[in-house]
Amino acid sequence: MADQPLAELLRPKNLDEYIGQEHLVGKNGPIRKIIESGNIPSMILWGPPGSGKTTLAHVIAHSTKSHFVFFSAVTSGVEDVRKVIKEARLIKSEENKKTILFVDEIHRFNKAQQDGFLPVVEDGTISLIGATTENPGFRVNAPLISRSQVYVLKPLSTDDLQKVVEKAVATFPKHMFEKEALAHIIHFANGDGRTVINAIELSASIAKKVTLLVSEQAVQQKAIYYDKKGDWHYDTISAFIKSMRGSDPDATLHYLARMLKAGEDPLFIARRMVIFASEDIGNAQPTAMVLATAAMQACHMIGMPEAQLILSQTATYLATSKKSIASTVGIFEALSDIENTVLGPIPLHLRNASNKVMKQQGYGKGHIRYAWKEEKETGVKSKQSYLPENLKGKIYYKKDW
Repeated sequence: MADQPLAELLRPKNLDEYIGQEHLVGKNGPIRKIIESGNIPSMILWGPPGSGKTTLAHVIAHSTKSHFVFFSAVTSGVEDVRKVIKEARLIKSEENKKTILFVDEIHRFNKAQQDGFLPVVEDGTISLIGATTENPGFRVNAPLISRSQVYVLKPLSTDDLQKVVEKAVATFPKHMFEKEALAHIIHFANGDGRTVINAIELSASIAKKVTLLVSEQAVQQKAIYYDKKGDWHYDTISAFIKSMRGSDPDATLHYLARMLKAGEDPLFIARRMVIFASEDIGNAQPTAMVLATAAMQACHMIGMPEAQLILSQTATYLATSKKSIASTVGIFEALSDIENTVLGPIPLHLRNASNKVMKQQGYGKGHIRYAWKEEKETGVKSKQSYLPENLKGKIYYKKDW
């Protein structure tokens, strides 16, 4: 027992001991009802690290007296899948006991490995519980998704983490933990229960009296989860863009800092700012495009950590710039008309009269080359038209600033 990690020692055996995810395991929660019925369907548990996915799978198996098999998608292959299935069939026939196969990081399995589960999931030999930190809609095969319930786990709340802390601290009766130290650990866990437990265990190994200084030594940096290919990546860049669009430089810097702290590629951020400068600022403040492009080039030449200063300057400039979507809306309206309306002929006076035959056909005839100059001199707007006849008078570019 002494050699076991604290997280394993504290792992609950039933729902009453389980902390967090009230929407799933509370009085009317779907997983509580599933356990009470004893009929365990295959399911995918999707949530951030430390939210209780593995623990919940253990609780389900223990509460239903099922045979539990832990399977790691990182270290296991197709042959291991076959062995587990064979064992599950044997246990079912000899002991009439259900097998719950828990697959950690199921998104790491390839298609062949995931497909290997389909027959035994369908015939009820096993109940598959897959855990993933990434959107299963993108990373888990559609046939497996269609045969499973997907349950979303949330980061643990501060109250939930406080309960985890109380359980963890109770295992060290000879230690003294200062309130400030525990508050520091909770704050920097960022909703991750495992981080809290590990930090308390490490703090207790450093000193008998766990002060704020000791907890700072144990928690070297904030437990920010950020997968560059997953939802956190897209959610954070989305919040960054929307904050600039909403002209909020403070929120813009917050999400920029999140990305930089997590090690996001500065060129990815810079490219998105170039797009934003055109899409959301446009001609209301054309210098935005110039600055965003220069920022991308500067980040490429300089690199981190100095590039964060360039990104900060540019992001706040974009956030506080005038906004316009006139050119964005205009091009999409024009593309829609190209797709959905008859393409009228280009007016003759706009066509290129490159030879005698074309001139005889009227190409270029009557075209006023410098209509703008004529308008300036006469003060009268030119009547020369440029759109095809069937779109005459159509307005795509509507100034909105």
